[in-house]
Amino acid sequence: MGWPEMLGSLFPLLYGALFVGLLWQAFRVMSKGFRAASGPISDPVDRTGQVTVHPELLDSEGRITEEALLTVRFGGDEEQPQNPSGTGTE
Repeated sequence: MGWPEMLGSLFPLLYGALFVGLLWQAFRVMSKGFRAASGPISDPVDRTGQVTVHPELLDSEGRITEEALLTVRFGGDEEQPQNPSGTGTE
């Protein structure tokens, strides 16, 4: 029996073993996801205990800015946009 015949007989066994191993790993990963999804959803915990402010909200001296901020609204919002001047739409 030469190398090609022996390799030809071992290939299906190797292929099957790798398939079973990958299938087992896939089920392990999916079961972790299902267990995590089935548990209660808790509120996020602040690990630092400090108030976090986005740097975009700070002026050059490190204080929270008082100027108006640019906001973006995407389609599908049911609320009417508020006009800052208080008048109706033009």
